[in-house]
Amino acid sequence: MGSASGAVAGFAALAVAELVSAAVRPEASPVTVVGGAAVDRTPPELKDFAVRHFGTEDKAVLQLGIVVVLALFAFAVGALAVRHRRIGAVVALLFGVVGVAAAVTRPDARPSDVLPSAVGGVVAGCLLYWLVGRVPGVPASTAVGAGKAASLSGGGGAAGTTAYGDRSGRAPRGASRSTPEHGNDAGRTSAGGLPGPTGAPLASGKAASGKAASGKAESGKSEPGKVASGTAEAETVEPGRVEPRAAEPEGAESGVIGRGAFDRRGFVVAATAAAAVSAGAGALGRHLNADKLAAEAADRADIVLPRPVSTARPVPAEAHPNVAGLSPFVTANKDFYRVDTALAVPHVDAGAWRLRLHGKGVRRPVTFTFQDLLRRDLIERHITLTCVSNQVGGPYVGNARWIGVRLADVLKEAGVRPPSQGGPADQLVARSVDGMTIGSPVETVMDGRDALLAVGMNGEPLPFAHGFPVRMVVPGLYGYVSACKWLTDLELTTFDDFDAYWVKRTWSREAPIKTESRIDTPRPFASPKAGVVPVAGVAWAQHRGIARVEVRVDGGAWHDAELGAEDTSDTWRQWVWPWKAASGSHTLEVRATDRTGHTQTEHRVGTVPNGATGWHSVVVAVT
Repeated sequence: MGSASGAVAGFAALAVAELVSAAVRPEASPVTVVGGAAVDRTPPELKDFAVRHFGTEDKAVLQLGIVVVLALFAFAVGALAVRHRRIGAVVALLFGVVGVAAAVTRPDARPSDVLPSAVGGVVAGCLLYWLVGRVPGVPASTAVGAGKAASLSGGGGAAGTTAYGDRSGRAPRGASRSTPEHGNDAGRTSAGGLPGPTGAPLASGKAASGKAASGKAESGKSEPGKVASGTAEAETVEPGRVEPRAAEPEGAESGVIGRGAFDRRGFVVAATAAAAVSAGAGALGRHLNADKLAAEAADRADIVLPRPVSTARPVPAEAHPNVAGLSPFVTANKDFYRVDTALAVPHVDAGAWRLRLHGKGVRRPVTFTFQDLLRRDLIERHITLTCVSNQVGGPYVGNARWIGVRLADVLKEAGVRPPSQGGPADQLVARSVDGMTIGSPVETVMDGRDALLAVGMNGEPLPFAHGFPVRMVVPGLYGYVSACKWLTDLELTTFDDFDAYWVKRTWSREAPIKTESRIDTPRPFASPKAGVVPVAGVAWAQHRGIARVEVRVDGGAWHDAELGAEDTSDTWRQWVWPWKAASGSHTLEVRATDRTGHTQTEHRVGTVPNGATGWHSVVVAVT
């Protein structure tokens, strides 16, 4: 029952914390803050493993793992509390202490963020203490065994004891001892006046108050078959007579005697009631959080983006070969990859949002509102983004139509100059509302490419999961050094003075996207029919462009694929190669060459510290 008590207390703590987080903010829930702290301390190799094997579900897996650990912790604390009730309750409070510690160390911490964890910890400790108090501390087998030991030695009633003797199992001092041959039940008494051997009640009152074996009885000289008592009449039992066993105290049959008797039904009712109330609190908290998110989503939906002064040119019809299984040229918002450290997606109020620009080379700090950005000249561009965690042939690359303000224009208006023009800052540090820091080279974001403070994605305001209300988009740089979501601060500094979040975790300071390619169809282990099989996919080398894609079968000669029309050098390029497939198992490989003449290397390396390399390959069985 101790483990059950711990489980109920742990569940109650999480549920109540969920309710409190609705009054604070969803990001303050214990699972979120503890999970965020865990992410911050995760080695790059382990993070890479999680992204590779769990994909965009890595956060759900982490949160599930935290809940499992908390459940095991609750079981253990409940078992501890059965033996040490107060210590168990104090240990349960550690649930809250850990959450509070995680909350105050988050980069975006607010004073109120400690409340959900603190309240949850108090609930866990108090509820565990109350529930365990309903579980008996002494099992009946121990107590009955002690009583029989006393009975064997002829234990009579004494003050504060039952007929089974004192807690040591010895007969009280002054009690007369019956001889062994007169039976174990001779002389059994009870402070409660239980029936004696002859059916009449045994002595109580003064006999039970400590005078049962004193007074008129001579010490050490009681006669066989007699029970001495101070003021009560002694009862004579004939030698050799075996008397009936006295009635057992109430509760002995149920496993616990006396005050510790265990009311199983009462415990179940109490635990069930606590769980039900907790479930209600958790459901209410989720409902309130959902209402809040729905209201924020409605506010976002009401935003109308101004028409860009420079629109993206139409995608050429020949850009997307008509091949089943090939990725769409423009990735839908719902399908666009998401890789970040936010366990709870920030829902930022666009009306209250502010962007501060400051640092080295800035004439004076500037603060922008969302409306300030919308009143500026907006441009629209197709740009392909790639995550540095993308393995060879991986899914973390997508192409979208972005709307935003030219970042270089904003920097120039503030007096910023790139290092090549004598500017003192070589790093632009972007900070998000959740404390993430991403450092981009100032020279790169001001070299004329379409680096954006993006406000729209595929014709609508940015989705919350992709950085609403404002994010950065820089063609040609991996996301971890350019694509800061939920942007709130831009600081001009140097790479020597500041290491951004991922740089502190052994990733490179600068990371241009590497030339890569991927086979979309046929899929690995597919079984196409013999004959002409279209092999198709995508290749990317943002801001350099793709010049050539080649495919080979079973390590043979390379064959040029037919390239789709190029939209811009900042987008991926799609390709197709008609393969005359023969029956059997075959390995297909692909490689790309960019417009600088660089052909991607065959050498396979992982994603750390600045992106994976190697040729993508798939194995198929032609039938």
